[in-house]
Amino acid sequence: MLERIREGSQGATAKVILTLVILSFALAGIGSYLGQPTETPVATVNGKEISQMSFARAYENERSRLEQQFGEYFSQIASDPAYTARMRENVIQRLVQQELQMQLAQELGLRVSDEAIKEEIRNIPAFQVAGEFNNDRYLQVIRQMNYQPDGFRDYLRKEMTLNQLASALIATDFTLENELTATVKLQNQLRDIESVTLSAANFKSEVTVSEDEIKEYYQLNQNQFMAPEMVALDYIELKGSELPLEEAVTDIEIAANYEENKALYMEPERRRVAHILVENLDDDAAAQAKAGEILVELQNGADFAAIAKEKSDDLVSAEIGGDLEWIDRDMMDPEFEAAAFALESVGDLSDVVQTEFGYHIIKLTDYEPEQVKQLADVSAEIKSQLELDKRLNQFYEVQTRVADLAFEVADSLKDAAEVAGVEVKSTELFSRNNAPAPLNNPKVLNTAFSVEILEDGVNSELIEIADEHIVFIRAKEHKAAAVKPLEEVSAGIQLTLENQKASELAKEKAQELYASLQAGTALSDIAAKANVEVVATAGVKRQSFTPSYEVVQAVFKMPTPSAEVQSSELVTLGSGDVSLVVLNKVYDAPETEINEQMRDGIARQQVNKHYEGFIRALQDNADVKTASVAAQEPNL
Repeated sequence: MLERIREGSQGATAKVILTLVILSFALAGIGSYLGQPTETPVATVNGKEISQMSFARAYENERSRLEQQFGEYFSQIASDPAYTARMRENVIQRLVQQELQMQLAQELGLRVSDEAIKEEIRNIPAFQVAGEFNNDRYLQVIRQMNYQPDGFRDYLRKEMTLNQLASALIATDFTLENELTATVKLQNQLRDIESVTLSAANFKSEVTVSEDEIKEYYQLNQNQFMAPEMVALDYIELKGSELPLEEAVTDIEIAANYEENKALYMEPERRRVAHILVENLDDDAAAQAKAGEILVELQNGADFAAIAKEKSDDLVSAEIGGDLEWIDRDMMDPEFEAAAFALESVGDLSDVVQTEFGYHIIKLTDYEPEQVKQLADVSAEIKSQLELDKRLNQFYEVQTRVADLAFEVADSLKDAAEVAGVEVKSTELFSRNNAPAPLNNPKVLNTAFSVEILEDGVNSELIEIADEHIVFIRAKEHKAAAVKPLEEVSAGIQLTLENQKASELAKEKAQELYASLQAGTALSDIAAKANVEVVATAGVKRQSFTPSYEVVQAVFKMPTPSAEVQSSELVTLGSGDVSLVVLNKVYDAPETEINEQMRDGIARQQVNKHYEGFIRALQDNADVKTASVAAQEPNL
């Protein structure tokens, strides 16, 4: 049969058919390639597309910023899908806002010159080495940011243009004095209120929860009952400070180290001096002559301190007899130092010494010769350091052997533990949020919940917790994240539903009472009917938390009461309780002086508010479309 097929395939008809088949595949392939849809933009702003590449770059920059802000704990924060979804949404909104501002800047004709961009690049510290712009450093940094030079210049041009726009808008913002006064007055405003609170707990005896309701709530809210991913580990821990020293430090080693490092134990000579300064700013010759005259006076027995106080131009030291206290080498001007250290005995005077400050006469007032600490005095210190050095060397040698063995015998930590001289320790199951010490470390947790450890079943690589403190881990047991069984959460669901129903009953009762309040019934009568107390709170401030945060927020949204119209509100508290609130009085706090700090704070608030309003106005008048593809993890 194969022979017949082979013969048939050589015929003219077969060749025509094969040619058509080949062409159809080729055309289909080309067609599918040519017909492939282009990349979907993450957003379109007034017809201008924001590409996925722009989104990916902005997203990665935001991740980098947050990683720097939160450090090693960012990986734990970012493991929450809701958090990353919000972060992506924020990045998209920022890109949309930037595009809207850029479009306005172009309409206004704002531009940034090439020379300005070059100057900005030269001044960016990240591109400098030893304070000077370095082109190699510049190229290295922008490549790490996934930019080519042209692309980075375009990015910088855009940022500088946006800054121009923002600066122009902010510069035109101002706050009048009466606005400042009115704002401070409003911020410090006080309100007197009365409130009656119905506690949801008082209605719990009136509610029942069925098994079916519990099951329904469980089915509809399973995300609330997720048991976190858990792992149990075997691990070995190695600390340099706990390693027994294999070789003791000998007296010979201590003595040798002392000789090698004798300079460390040497106290250099130092001198205490006083001086008289004659400045030479106006007339150098006259200053030199004056200094010479003073020197003659001193040589003839004049009191140095008295002359310094009377004639020295160093006003600070003159008040204390010219005293400069103790000086060491390399502290003073070279000429001054040379003269000071040339004086041999306490009380000796130098000749007139010229420095950049003028002419000096120096007196040696005290002297401490060079001293070398004896071996006996520093022996304990040297021994401690040598022991530390030996222990560190020993630690790194053991660390290397343990790491090699943990890799070579990847299915057990037993052999590595024997080399380290420690025991293999084990944990019970734990999640990322309740790891035991020393495993409650971001590096350890990232490794413990990694695919390599959980699925490949191998020992981890070396994990450094701190200096000279390492662990190796391997998974002993793993429990994936899963919905907790109904039996385990049933009691909690029942309590939640009871609280919800009790809160609803409290709201219903409060609505009835509120209707009576609005009909003219006094709050005291309502309180008596509900068997609760009226709570009067005077002088409530915007920053108050009494009687509750929710009530305070509602109170400052309520209109000022009048003789004809009562100002009241029904407020549901976070606890499920309900408060009936009556606003009795609105009045100003005693006037306070507006200081610079308050002025600046209010001005910043105004600027921020106006700029946010400006951005909202741009968005309200723009045609903005966002794509769901933005919810996916971007890839550069």
